[in-house]
Amino acid sequence: MEVCVWRCVLVCVWSLVVPGWSYGPKQRAQRSGDIMLGGLFPIHLGVESHDQDLAARPEATECVRFNFRGFRWLQAMVFAVDQINNSTELLPNVTLGYRIHDTCNTVSKALEATLSFVAQNKIDSLSLDEFCNCSGKVPSTIAVVGATGSSVSTSVANLLGLFYIPQISYGSSSRLLSNRQQFQSFMRTIPSDEQQAVAMAAVIDHFGWNWVIAVASDDDYGRPAVEKFENEMLERDICIDLNELISQYATEAEVQALADRIQNSSARVIAAFATAPDLEPLVRELARRNLTGRVWLASEAWATSSLIARPEYLDVMVGTLGFALRAGPIPGFRDFLRQIRPGLSSSHNEFVREFWEETFNCYLEDEEGSTRRERKQEGSEVEGEEGGASLRPRCSGDEDVSSVETQYLDYTHLRISYNVYVAVYAIAHALQEILTCKPGKGLFANNSCADIRRVEAWQILKQLRHLRFHDSLGELVSFNEGTELHGNYTIVNWHRSPSDSSVEFREVGYHLSANGRGEGKLYIDRTKLIWTGQLTEVKLIFTGQLTEVPFSNCSEDCDPGTRKGIIDGMPTCCFECTECSDGEFSDHKDASVCAKCPSDSWSRGNHTSCFRKEIHFLSWAEPFGVTLAILASLGVMATAFVLALFIKFRDTPIVKAANRELSYLLLTSLIFCFLSSLTFIGRPKDWSCRLRQPAFGVSFVLCISCILVKTNRVLLVFEAKIPTSVHRKWWGLNLQFLLVFLFTFVQVAICVVWLYNAPPASYENHELDDEVIVVTCHEGSTMALGLLIGYTCLLAAACFLFAFKSRNLPENFTEAKCITFSMLIFFIVWGSFVPAYVSTHGKYVSAVEVIAILASSFSMLACLFFNKVYILLFKPSRNTVEEVRCSTAAHAFKAAARATLRHGSNASRKRSSSPSLSSSSSSKPEMEGGGSLESGRERERGRAPRVSFEGMSMSGCDRRRDSELSKP
Repeated sequence: MEVCVWRCVLVCVWSLVVPGWSYGPKQRAQRSGDIMLGGLFPIHLGVESHDQDLAARPEATECVRFNFRGFRWLQAMVFAVDQINNSTELLPNVTLGYRIHDTCNTVSKALEATLSFVAQNKIDSLSLDEFCNCSGKVPSTIAVVGATGSSVSTSVANLLGLFYIPQISYGSSSRLLSNRQQFQSFMRTIPSDEQQAVAMAAVIDHFGWNWVIAVASDDDYGRPAVEKFENEMLERDICIDLNELISQYATEAEVQALADRIQNSSARVIAAFATAPDLEPLVRELARRNLTGRVWLASEAWATSSLIARPEYLDVMVGTLGFALRAGPIPGFRDFLRQIRPGLSSSHNEFVREFWEETFNCYLEDEEGSTRRERKQEGSEVEGEEGGASLRPRCSGDEDVSSVETQYLDYTHLRISYNVYVAVYAIAHALQEILTCKPGKGLFANNSCADIRRVEAWQILKQLRHLRFHDSLGELVSFNEGTELHGNYTIVNWHRSPSDSSVEFREVGYHLSANGRGEGKLYIDRTKLIWTGQLTEVKLIFTGQLTEVPFSNCSEDCDPGTRKGIIDGMPTCCFECTECSDGEFSDHKDASVCAKCPSDSWSRGNHTSCFRKEIHFLSWAEPFGVTLAILASLGVMATAFVLALFIKFRDTPIVKAANRELSYLLLTSLIFCFLSSLTFIGRPKDWSCRLRQPAFGVSFVLCISCILVKTNRVLLVFEAKIPTSVHRKWWGLNLQFLLVFLFTFVQVAICVVWLYNAPPASYENHELDDEVIVVTCHEGSTMALGLLIGYTCLLAAACFLFAFKSRNLPENFTEAKCITFSMLIFFIVWGSFVPAYVSTHGKYVSAVEVIAILASSFSMLACLFFNKVYILLFKPSRNTVEEVRCSTAAHAFKAAARATLRHGSNASRKRSSSPSLSSSSSSKPEMEGGGSLESGRERERGRAPRVSFEGMSMSGCDRRRDSELSKP
């Protein structure tokens, strides 16, 4: 009890001694209310830098460089609070107050102000109202709006998070602050830099740049942003030549060294994720060097900053592309800004006095402290000398704010100011939900509701996490875990004003984020752009490819027909142009790879496109194909003509002696042989590929089988000792056709197995010639093709053997010599076919086989039937029974003579081998004569009657032949 009393006394004493007292910096904007909000704004851009040797008590650092934009943001919070207090719908009968401090854009000043919020809340947590009544007590701060810089907000968030005081930032976009585990009370009304990095990378990719410089503030704003930017560059195959960190506290030597590196770099695009105070020393140095020809990409932190957008920097910075936050409407804010006046009406805002002096470059006489501050800023401070105030004229307090152009009245595009406005209204909506909460439907224990009169900071934090409302742009505002505002940016282009050479921010496009990962839509109107070096506004003519876009690539673009080749030891963006290989093409500049032409196409000489390959096959239209087709047709017609002759003269001896029925079948098979060659002409199809080889094989086997059976039958009949009924039975017509069928059936079986297991098919061969497609047949099985031809050649060999043995038979019965010659041609043709078939490629493979088929078919037709056709047409006198008999008798006489000569030579060898019989046998031929010897030999062989018949026959044939020769 005694401790509580002493605490009450302590607090009340402080309140009585310093009415309205509270912790924190003395300069502030403050207004009392039922519920207090805190505010952190960069009214100044920095603090004085001076060494503290600690020889005496350190003095508080003074803030310098008044920030008109920061003061306008402060005014946006004041305006929002006043608007809410005057509203009858939002928080009726509840008055909001505020306590706003200057962060001076530094962490130390921000923490000093934040400690005042925390200390006030800790005093309120003592709950001393029941022991004492302190009339001067200020309510605790239940929420804080701010701060601007990410590094400042990071430090503030760490402190406020310890006491669960909600913080809503309007300008801190570092992606590190999205970590709710580390920053549990932090929220914001600005998109994350992660989305801004994606948008900036999309712009670089849009203009085709691949060689850039990255500059970032050395703080929690710049480092995470440039890290995300690097990842996006890597995904887009864009290289970063320089990656530098900067700070407003960098030494002059460090700034000059960085300027040297930028000047020596071949990159012409500089992406800067930095605050204006950090970037300004570098820009000043580059402007001193007049380093033009660079395109700057500005993050939202300085995209419209008056600190950088100065006329003296514009030669270097003109053409800058900035990513500005989307502006929002604040009704009535314009008039509110113009109503500002120093004096009693603004006594709650201690920053108004300095704003007035800075705006009109004067001083207000009644505040000596301000006079001393002005002396310091002008660099002519004289301790205790009142005459220093004369460096500026005296302010009357009635000056017109709108007569001076400053960033304070730049309300045309309210971006950060709108974010402040939304942050204040978010807190008001959370309080409204607490105010209207019904018991049993609250967010707290047992669904209870908080007391609006005794609401605490952690209760506001809980309510904000469940808050969902739409702002004046219609966008959803929510602070749920994992929820980020969409990164919707307006792209502005820095122009030089023709009137006063000031900077004009022209909207030239936008980037809309589709989701939290920053994927979205980019639009840029190139006709509105100007680039560095263009000092006056010009309208660029869009011709499909804007040549005015600055070049910022490590290597020159590769022309169509080439591709980028890697250079060892260099980044991937530095390359050499390599011509595309044959069969590949590139139809656009700077191709990473050459595309392969389709399988039916080939690249042109310059490799910029592909043309359709010529399709080659043995065509009906080409001269060679026409010639082969004509020859095959002639063969069919000639064979049909011979068949017609044989049918017409079917009862003549020459036709009968040639085995009439087998000759019909032979001629028919020859027709099919000629016809099978036509299947090799024309574009191969699957059906034609499966038809042509079996048709050729079966027709040829049928033809050769007929020749073989006919030749073998005649040979056996003439070599038979006694033609009996057994010979006639087994060598009848039926047996001949049966043998032909069996020989042909074997070939048919080979073809059936072939077609079933590995059927031939058409295919396009792209390997023979790069510019030609050869359409041919894939035989399916080379072994089957070899077996088909091999079986045919086997039958031909047997036919050749029998024909050779029967070469001395009567020519009316068989043309043994012609068959032998035709089979010899057959072997020569097909023996040459194998190496020719293997070595020939393309469409001529089919031509080789067609030639072989035609050659062998014509040889058989000519050799077997030319002499018969000649007799039938031109020598009908030889087509008689007597002629046939004479031929048969002549053959018998010749056979008997050869047998007699062989027997006589054998007897002579026997006599010469026996000396005892030499003398007796030497006179025997003289006594007996050749006739006795021959008669004895014939008797032994039982053929004496044929000798007499032959002699008779030969005499008649000789007489008839002589009579024919004597005719005129």
